[in-house]
Amino acid sequence: MDEDKKKTTLRMIPYGIYVMTAKDGDGNVGAGTVNWVMQCSFDPPLVAIGVNADSSLYAVVKAARCFALNMLGKGQQETAFAFFKPVEAVGDTLSDETVIAGVIGSPLLSDAPAAIECKVAEIVEKGDHHIVVGEVVEVHLSQPPEGRADAAILEMKDLGDNVFYGG
Repeated sequence: MDEDKKKTTLRMIPYGIYVMTAKDGDGNVGAGTVNWVMQCSFDPPLVAIGVNADSSLYAVVKAARCFALNMLGKGQQETAFAFFKPVEAVGDTLSDETVIAGVIGSPLLSDAPAAIECKVAEIVEKGDHHIVVGEVVEVHLSQPPEGRADAAILEMKDLGDNVFYGG
């Protein structure tokens, strides 16, 4: 397989940008920018997220058995970039972003336009990113978006011409 063609072809898949957060029973907090996200069931409502198996976020999600997925809106590029790095938890902030505790204990970004809280239903351990399947148990919507809901979300292409994922 031609590696350059593979990268280009796989980069044609559009991605939204989200911040996944979790807090385990020992107080360990994990957070990171994720983009391999999709809803995979209506009833029950399930989402599937690809999480780097070597990340501290993955370790905390696996231990906590729950997480939050914070939807980033247009203009929140700085927030996305802040969570590309290891998270710094200080008081009620994660990487300088204010958080509040969700219903199931996962941190919610105060400035995110929406978030979902999930209990881990299953983890598929294949490849360098494992698939975390979460059942949505709570939703948060700060303000309904105007027009299409999916048009309000920050996308990979909004991060600049030199930011790619996949391939």
